[in-house]
Amino acid sequence: MDIVNHSVDVSNFNRPSVIPVILCGGSGTRLWPVSRKSFPKQFWPLLSETPMLAETALRGTGAGFAAPIVVANQEHRFIVAEQLRDAGVKAPRILLEPVGRNSAPAIAAAALLAAETDPHVVLWIMAADAAIQDEPALHEALAKAAAAARAGYIVTFGMQPTAAETGYGYIAQGEALPNLSGVHKLARFVEKPDATRAAQMLAEGGYLWNSGMFIFRADIMIEELQALAPEVLAAARAATAARHADLDFIRLDEASFATARTFPSTMRLPRRLIRPLSSPPRSAGRMSAPGRLWPRSRRRIPPAISPRAMWCWKMPRIATPAPRACSPLCWGAGPRRRHHPGCGAGSA
Repeated sequence: MDIVNHSVDVSNFNRPSVIPVILCGGSGTRLWPVSRKSFPKQFWPLLSETPMLAETALRGTGAGFAAPIVVANQEHRFIVAEQLRDAGVKAPRILLEPVGRNSAPAIAAAALLAAETDPHVVLWIMAADAAIQDEPALHEALAKAAAAARAGYIVTFGMQPTAAETGYGYIAQGEALPNLSGVHKLARFVEKPDATRAAQMLAEGGYLWNSGMFIFRADIMIEELQALAPEVLAAARAATAARHADLDFIRLDEASFATARTFPSTMRLPRRLIRPLSSPPRSAGRMSAPGRLWPRSRRRIPPAISPRAMWCWKMPRIATPAPRACSPLCWGAGPRRRHHPGCGAGSA
């Protein structure tokens, strides 16, 4: 695969380095059939020639960054390791979840692991499938957010809304902090709203989409979880303490990790601030998203084609035995017919 060099000199982060923490879970259901349980969307090159996981990891390379921690499903461990190696990511720590849970136990385990070396280290949490269109702006925002994180705050990145989306949580931006440039108080958080409420917030202004990307010191997150979700922290602590090495992977203890309960939202942590982004990260988690995010110069899809038919047009062939019958997901007719990746007729 072709790898684009995303490394950026962010030496103004100052030492110690920021540790990127990449959440690489996912069941592969929202973009089926291209995204599947065995090969979710973050492993596909949906938006460029580079898999989304590799693009995400490369955003956290260069001066000012330490080796990443990648929290992944144990069934995907070899795919994760191979894609990071192909991308040139050095010495990643791949933390394997024995059972699927939401992001809070994964973040807790990563914070506990990082704190063993340096409790005050800054962690940058991001999803493996986020699409960032203006990376220099992201790193500029990250530098200011890191300064607030080192001061003891948990900083989320807010995205300027462009439509009344119901697939994002919304955050109300409060007053700016005079001693921390570019960072605002978080007034309140609204869970994913219905269409009516989303339209109201868009009309009112002052609301941002929650990007799901945030930054904090390891010890601060551990303190907050101890106060607000002690059972989540206890399960993650036990699973981390009983971990064992397996080749280049770190396996969390299954019995302990399985007891972790769902924590409603890390947005409810009291020491939360907002750092607005001028160019928002976007998730490719919905059928329509890759069509919007794909660079215009690379789009080869007639605008009338449905999002599902898009996969027949531009996704690579799957190197697995394929059925002989043409798939009902294929589109078009005659020599212009576009075949689904799993279609036997298309791979002939």
